[in-house]
Amino acid sequence: MKLFLSNLFIITLLVGFFSSSDAQLIRSSDKVDIQTAISVDQVEQGGEFKAVVFLNLEYPWHVNSHTPTLDWLIPTEITLTRAEGLILTDIRYPEAKTMTFGFAEEPLDVYEEESPIFLSFRTSANKEPGNHVIEANLRIQACDDMQCLAPSDVEVRIPYTVVAEGAGFSEVNQELFEAYDASVVGGVEGPGAEISDLFSGNMFLAFIGIFLIGLALNLTPCVYPMISVTVSLFGSRQESNTFKVFLQAVVYVLGIATMYSALGVMAALSGGLFGSWLQSPWMLGFIGFLMFGLALSMFGLYEIQLPYWLTSKLGAGGKTGTIGTFISGLVVGIFAAPCVGPPIIALLAYVGTVGDPLFGFYVFFVLSLGLGLPYLILGTFSGLMQKMPKSGVWMVWVKKLFGIVLIGVGGFYFGLALFPAYVEWIIVFTLAIGGFYLGFMEKSGRDKPIFSLVKNATGVIALVIALMIYFNLQKEGIIWEIYSPEKLEMAVNEGKPVMIDFYADWCIPCRELDRITFTDDEVIESTQNMVRLKVDLTNFDSPESEALRQQYEIAGVPTIVFLDPSGNEVRNARVVGFLRPADFMRRVNLTNEVSLSMN
Repeated sequence: MKLFLSNLFIITLLVGFFSSSDAQLIRSSDKVDIQTAISVDQVEQGGEFKAVVFLNLEYPWHVNSHTPTLDWLIPTEITLTRAEGLILTDIRYPEAKTMTFGFAEEPLDVYEEESPIFLSFRTSANKEPGNHVIEANLRIQACDDMQCLAPSDVEVRIPYTVVAEGAGFSEVNQELFEAYDASVVGGVEGPGAEISDLFSGNMFLAFIGIFLIGLALNLTPCVYPMISVTVSLFGSRQESNTFKVFLQAVVYVLGIATMYSALGVMAALSGGLFGSWLQSPWMLGFIGFLMFGLALSMFGLYEIQLPYWLTSKLGAGGKTGTIGTFISGLVVGIFAAPCVGPPIIALLAYVGTVGDPLFGFYVFFVLSLGLGLPYLILGTFSGLMQKMPKSGVWMVWVKKLFGIVLIGVGGFYFGLALFPAYVEWIIVFTLAIGGFYLGFMEKSGRDKPIFSLVKNATGVIALVIALMIYFNLQKEGIIWEIYSPEKLEMAVNEGKPVMIDFYADWCIPCRELDRITFTDDEVIESTQNMVRLKVDLTNFDSPESEALRQQYEIAGVPTIVFLDPSGNEVRNARVVGFLRPADFMRRVNLTNEVSLSMN
């Protein structure tokens, strides 16, 4: 009897053990059946189509909405893992149902039964005809009235067929797409959606919008060198005719626009990083050499002048003919190239999808005209400074001020070419030595008390700014590890979130992040729980760089990618371009919230 009871007890324990093991093996993905469909029987090159992903949920299970009510709940989210030659222009999640459950005190927003996620795509004009598959990852967490299962990743595959442009197509499955309209709640625009929407209407208004985007790019800090160089170039000229000065400024802006738009089209059609042509030390050294050459002319060592026969044939007049002005604009246009932000990346994606180089040139040319508009005004008024009364004495000092600025810019680019790790110190030395020289050693106007006071004030301000930058350079920032697949795999195995910084030596916003954002105490402390990896994309065309750019869809630097403890990207946290600490912390907090909800 005792033996029987003992055996019965052991059997009961074993049954309970295997039952609990089976329960633990139940995943969120076991509670959902995925079905897909598209809106056309075949897709023309350069055409558009819609797709739907149906979540057929087993009763009584549900999944959290895309924007869950509680922070610790995992949102339902679909992300593309393979979609070459496509641009995702729109995602629309279903309208959530608000329901009350036993495990939560407050009502929750959920999806249940049959819930569709709609997507819109635009195909590249160069997309190879044939059968293709869109691969995506669906992140879900299934719950019933009493419990929530562990989150799961569900593989989604959407097959489609591409045919040549003009081959024709037929609409199919239209009854499935009736709910796909502007009234659907939860729409989330994909990369390039705003640009795609912009060009879906009136083309004239679309290009006005692109022009305004270009104008807004002047708010990015890394275009500031363009201001100083523009003032230096035009402020030193002797031309007093307002109309001629204006025409020279127009030619200068056309040079900026030509360079910027050419870089944009090349980046869009080649898949390279915007501004990556600056990564060559020879190119950086050449720019630095030009800046030093202009600087020496400001100190009166020589005057830059094109041959008389050339300027007379061109009818340019002045000492720096039309060709020289245009070339100056080309060089200055390079300064703006590393200033990548979300609008530029969206344009790159859109132009690459359209696949028309001429259209791409028009788009980036209009964008760069918006970028260059302030420099048209600045160049015109800087060139008229010579007309101001009694400009002789103080203009000598102003020209030397411009010369110091050009030396600083030239030194900055030489530093990027030769010793990028210490390039910030060039700014400190330029401000300190230049400020001391202009404020206290330069001899012009010493007999004029007010002018001497202005000079002294300028020197003091420059020295104070140099001191502030010096102390900022002493601050310790985030300690990064060099990226490797092994380190990433180790982080996932340990269940740690990951922050990956994609940067390049020639990228000015990358340095702003390093010196302003990544030295902030709150940013450092809040990212200590993460594995922090740096990826150097300076040599953008290397096989390693290209593989990582394709894997993480990197169109420009800086780009910061956040991964949750499972190794999946927190898409809403991605950073493109420079962000100040307060804005950056919102992305960090979002990643930390997702990580905590998974532990």
